[in-house]
Amino acid sequence: SRFIPVDTLSGSWKVYFDRDWGAPAEVEFPELLDWSQHPDPGIRFYSGKGRYVKNLVGTGTYEEQPLWIDLGRVADVGVTRVRLNGRDLGILWTPPYRIALEGMKAGDNVLEVEVVNSWRNRLVGDRGLPEDKRYTRTNIAIRDDWELLESGLLGPVVLGKNE
Repeated sequence: SRFIPVDTLSGSWKVYFDRDWGAPAEVEFPELLDWSQHPDPGIRFYSGKGRYVKNLVGTGTYEEQPLWIDLGRVADVGVTRVRLNGRDLGILWTPPYRIALEGMKAGDNVLEVEVVNSWRNRLVGDRGLPEDKRYTRTNIAIRDDWELLESGLLGPVVLGKNE
């Protein structure tokens, strides 16, 4: 089958993080971006799960030929879960990060994409904190040459059809 792009999901996304790991509970990204480049250190050094939420407006019926979504790039671990209108569509762990949007309907729809990254960025962030302010406890030596890894849903996120 062949993926035929129909639309690119541009614009803002609401992103939810676990506050217990230093990030704000909710933030709005005006566009998709790499967490490790975010100005807020709680996001820049975040490790764990981030949940992206975007409203989609369906313009037709999709029962005969469902829309598909291609998430583009997902970093750094590259594991993601996709939900549409609360329905779990599945887990993706290898490129292309593409899945059928089963349950897409005319009108309002809610897309959720969960992304998980590794502990690396949190460890790098903790390296510069006093021990009593760190989020992690480990016997791993956090090396001075470790740099932040790209993290998050990087996109572009594209809707399309499979033919």
